[in-house]
Amino acid sequence: MDGAGGFSIPFDVMGKLAPETVSFVHDRWPVLYLDNHLLAVYKPAGLLVQGDPTGDPCLLDLAKMWIKERYQKPGNVFVGLVHRLDRPVSGLVLFARTSKAAARLSALFREKHLEKIYLAVVEGCPEKESDTLIHGLIRRETGGVVVQHEGAPGTQRAVLHYRTLGVSGGRSLLAVRLETGRKHQIRAQLAHVGCPIVGDVRYGASAALEHRAVALHAWLMRLQHPTRKDPLEIICPIPVSWPWPFQNPDETPLHHASRPLWHWRDYRHHVPLP
Repeated sequence: MDGAGGFSIPFDVMGKLAPETVSFVHDRWPVLYLDNHLLAVYKPAGLLVQGDPTGDPCLLDLAKMWIKERYQKPGNVFVGLVHRLDRPVSGLVLFARTSKAAARLSALFREKHLEKIYLAVVEGCPEKESDTLIHGLIRRETGGVVVQHEGAPGTQRAVLHYRTLGVSGGRSLLAVRLETGRKHQIRAQLAHVGCPIVGDVRYGASAALEHRAVALHAWLMRLQHPTRKDPLEIICPIPVSWPWPFQNPDETPLHHASRPLWHWRDYRHHVPLP
């Protein structure tokens, strides 16, 4: 169906499942897409995408380790990082496996020739069932962002489209399509209109979630394959324990077991580190 901004989403979110895939570094950790040029994997909440001064494990290093072991590659392995997710966010991360793919993917992201749809559980209910939010964002020295009106001095333009998929227990489930890719954009803009993401105390949520996760999930990506040029849709299953009452009476135990775990802490003691 079409929502704000004209993006297409299935009505039954749980019915839109990723195809059967191989496992990443754990049986409950899916590889979402794999070919000679691309690797798409699930990122659990709490795991860095790229290393930082903390020295904590990161998805990029795990991806290099996995490819090296799977294909018995000697020496260094190339994995190109072309986009990121915030540490407390879960969902789909797409890597490039060749320099050609990395350059072309970077151009797709830069020129906005792809579609990224997130799922967010927010406190309260948006005033409009679907809408386009346009603001200006200013980065704080402390690491977050401040939302201002569009065009305010020193701001970066931030545009997103959302559609409300459901309301339950004082919370709403939103599908969100990004038009711009600013730091903390979804988190800050939804909070600015009175609907902070569940668990996101940095942006006004009423309470933290376990392990400081936030209920934002990078769910679906549509793009043109960087080398074959055919359309590609990649879907990331919703993790177990994500804070929305998905009521699917037809979900089998096997279906439930195929969904990834939500937080890095659920994996880290069972995953070999680089």
